[in-house]
Amino acid sequence: MQLLIPSPTQSSISIGPITVYFYALCIIIGIATAIWVGRKRYASLGGNPDDVSEVAIWAVPFGIIGGRIYHVITSPEQYFGSNGNLIDALRIWQGGLGIWGAISLGVFGVYLYFKTHKTSLKISQLLDCLAPGVVLAQAIGRIGNYFNQELFGRPTSLPWGLEIDPAKRPAGYESFETFHPTFLYELIWCVFVAYLIIKLPGRVRKWVSRDGDVFALYILGYTLGRLWIEGLRIDEANLIVGLRLNIWVSLVVIIASFAYLVRSKGRGNAKEKADAS
Repeated sequence: MQLLIPSPTQSSISIGPITVYFYALCIIIGIATAIWVGRKRYASLGGNPDDVSEVAIWAVPFGIIGGRIYHVITSPEQYFGSNGNLIDALRIWQGGLGIWGAISLGVFGVYLYFKTHKTSLKISQLLDCLAPGVVLAQAIGRIGNYFNQELFGRPTSLPWGLEIDPAKRPAGYESFETFHPTFLYELIWCVFVAYLIIKLPGRVRKWVSRDGDVFALYILGYTLGRLWIEGLRIDEANLIVGLRLNIWVSLVVIIASFAYLVRSKGRGNAKEKADAS
């Protein structure tokens, strides 16, 4: 079978004494994209785009630390115990940033900035402006997973199967050559979510009438896709009642974000009735 997605030949490039890891490069490009999109959208609301650049100085480090902490906590066997190496927890360029930790601590960094600085718009408006760029950054970051040959799915004979080097195949899957390219599935889904929340078609717009709703819609939209993609993955993960931990987290996040949007819509309807009376 002719492979549509061959395995990458290298995950880094050396320029003199400097080694550039493609995973880290994808993360940097993703961050730059998120800031650029956020500045454009923030300015369109009448805000000072420099707020976005300055808040990134707080949010990005918090997000990276949060993402790494979540990954290490949910994959402890790689770092603790007889077969683990704690120093590997610091090697972020090798991959391993959990999105839930990154978003949680990243938003906390945004909150700290707004509590200590004067800004031109509200924090909820900033989060709405950041949402499309953040999900595009996630899409770009998934390209880094391709170069690291990680986070792929179950074996498949589909023409877009991803070739994985024997050394990268999980135990029990050594005889399989091609796997679901879950990095590509999530990349495509993230781009779709970004398009959705930028364009906001009529049926969606009625759910995002209040500040902060677009960010909640991003969380809901991304997580719906992550739920089924997570079900395809075969990398090591902690299980709870037979399901991967990230599936349970996805379910909780889906319920919470949907409940937030429903409650927000209810508050918006109540305000409209009060204004009309």
